[in-house]
Amino acid sequence: MRESQLYEKLDAAGVRCGVCPHRCRIAPGKTGICRQRKNVDGALFLLNYAHVSSICLDPIEKKPLYHFFPGSDIMSAGSVGCNFACPFCQNYSISQVNSHTHEVTPQQLVDAANREKSIGIAYTYNEPLIWLEYVLDTARLARDAGLKNLLVTNGYTTPEAYAKLAAYVDALNVDIKSIDDAFYKRLCKASLKPVLDLCVEAHKTAHVEITNLVIPGENDSDGNFAELAKWIRQNLGHDTPLHFSAYYPTYKMTNPPTQAATLIRARKIAKDHLDFVYVGNVSVPEGNNTNCRKCGSLLVERRGYSVKLRALDEAGKCGQCGEDNRFVAR
Repeated sequence: MRESQLYEKLDAAGVRCGVCPHRCRIAPGKTGICRQRKNVDGALFLLNYAHVSSICLDPIEKKPLYHFFPGSDIMSAGSVGCNFACPFCQNYSISQVNSHTHEVTPQQLVDAANREKSIGIAYTYNEPLIWLEYVLDTARLARDAGLKNLLVTNGYTTPEAYAKLAAYVDALNVDIKSIDDAFYKRLCKASLKPVLDLCVEAHKTAHVEITNLVIPGENDSDGNFAELAKWIRQNLGHDTPLHFSAYYPTYKMTNPPTQAATLIRARKIAKDHLDFVYVGNVSVPEGNNTNCRKCGSLLVERRGYSVKLRALDEAGKCGQCGEDNRFVAR
């Protein structure tokens, strides 16, 4: 365990957590919504510090990040727990259940990344922002070792929590599950605004890409796709990459799986507002490659997680016309 960096003490030995917008009020012996922060005799402790459920060297495109060191590998690690309660969770076996973990200290994780010649560490699989103290300790060591730090996150955090991490985070993929707050309240038991606020704040200092898991009958309307793309353009810029991903029935949701045609439709609508829109985790002939937004040259060719750099130069610009297509240099 590790004492939390963000909480306040209340009367009757209670505490209020400050890591996410739920700001759980936690009685002695109890945990908050994420199940990983426990009141122990009037102090709040992180239960899963250095408890790792999954660790793997992944293609960075799997995060998905398509404009950050394309074609590279990233050491990826996650723990257990989440501050959402999504019935469609694609990683419910670690986010909604306390599955088996093993101890990996921050230094051990950094050493593993270096040993595997990874460009850095991605905090992923479950929700990394509830793992704040461990992520912060590891990110500091990683930065000192010349490694990059990535968050794959639902974005549901407090400003004070992200402020502790901001100086060490190089890139994020934020999952905006819907541009409709009612969706968040009904299915995630949370709210949309803190997620959007995190995107705006992170964009000031880090590379940001957005993912939208498309669920039939829930967030797959033309209006949802258009409003999401418009919000991204207005608040993060027209060159912010957006990924549409397919949902598959799992955990508590039985809606049918997302059809490829739905993702293609979503991409077509979003392309009216954004330069770079991708289709993920389905086999389709479009929506995977990156072409120069100015001259159309093929910059990055992707087939699954097989990546070939074509006209992308060492500075991350188009080798044919010199256009900056918002790649972080490889």
